[in-house]
Amino acid sequence: MKKIVIFGVGLIGGSFALALKKAGTYHIVGVGRSLESLQEAKSLGVIDAYVDTFSDALQPQGLSSQNIPAKAGFSCVKPNIHEALEGADLVLIAAPVAQTASILQSIRPHLSKNTIITDAGSTKTDVLACAKEILGEQFNQFVGGHPIAGAEKSGVTAATANLYVGKNVVLTPALEANRDAVARVADFWRTCGATISEISAETHDSIFAAVSHLPHLLAFALVDDIASRPNAQQLFSFAASGFRDFTRIAGSHPEMWRDISLANKTALLTELDAYLNELSQLKKLLTNEDGAGLQALFERASAARNAWAKK
Repeated sequence: MKKIVIFGVGLIGGSFALALKKAGTYHIVGVGRSLESLQEAKSLGVIDAYVDTFSDALQPQGLSSQNIPAKAGFSCVKPNIHEALEGADLVLIAAPVAQTASILQSIRPHLSKNTIITDAGSTKTDVLACAKEILGEQFNQFVGGHPIAGAEKSGVTAATANLYVGKNVVLTPALEANRDAVARVADFWRTCGATISEISAETHDSIFAAVSHLPHLLAFALVDDIASRPNAQQLFSFAASGFRDFTRIAGSHPEMWRDISLANKTALLTELDAYLNELSQLKKLLTNEDGAGLQALFERASAARNAWAKK
């Protein structure tokens, strides 16, 4: 039986757990900040045991497990972080990226040379730098990762065993990474049904600033603009499928996207400048009533969008 420790048993971490459980026999320990959420994950069969706060993750070695009294139908054994990590094949960090440092610091004293660490964060340069600083000589056991899958809903109740089937997972191992560790992380994701790509952390952050992080910022900004207007209720009452499709991702996890935006600030500012320039050109076409120019822009965008959608 393989042992997996997941920090952050929400949509991403929970779906990873369910996919592995569907494919084979795994013992999965969840670590998180919300006892209620972890108990729910346990009751749903997503995890087998849990550490209920990141502060618990800082407990010294040697503390014995404590039986949590049955409460509201929930019952499990509560390990401390040393026991949770003992014999672990893999640690997956699926919490918001701003929590990565504290999580790595909490697990560092308890890692064995056989435990691989990976993450599911949407930014990679900052994560790899953080891991290198904290893990030191064990940095070669860390493999950066980013599953390109998700939904506007978050939390363990949104998790599904099929979330990663046919989806891309990008791995961004550092040059120091143990190639066996990289292969093992790739195998875990393939077990979930995913397709694996490998690129540098810098390339990853540049790409996803353009095609993921910027669209989220734009969706959040548009909804915030509409919601702040005096006639917001009237505007929302007439909004239809176009507004719904464009703004769907504005329903995403605010804390997670705050962390992503700040972590990938440099690349995201570059993309915002490029988009502002595009908006400036669009405004100029409208001001000049340049119908031919507008149609040419729309045709270029439509052709590119349709070609991408067919892939």
